[in-house]
Amino acid sequence: MNKEKITKPKILSGTVVSNKMKDTIVVSVERYEKHIKYGKFIKRRKKFKAHDLGNTKSVGEKVDIVESRPISKDKHFIVI
Repeated sequence: MNKEKITKPKILSGTVVSNKMKDTIVVSVERYEKHIKYGKFIKRRKKFKAHDLGNTKSVGEKVDIVESRPISKDKHFIVI
């Protein structure tokens, strides 16, 4: 028997940076991370492409995205 591990999908929140593509938005997600050596908190930023059917979101909006199966080469999130 092949036992598959069921995991909960990640939910991230961020700001829409771009909505120029069809049915796709780019979301910038920020997180705070403690520096290992110095202990200072650093702001880290990463961009994720997310599926937005009908391009309903505009630039500057706060959105939540959830992890999903791969939709394209680099699009693995869906707008909630």
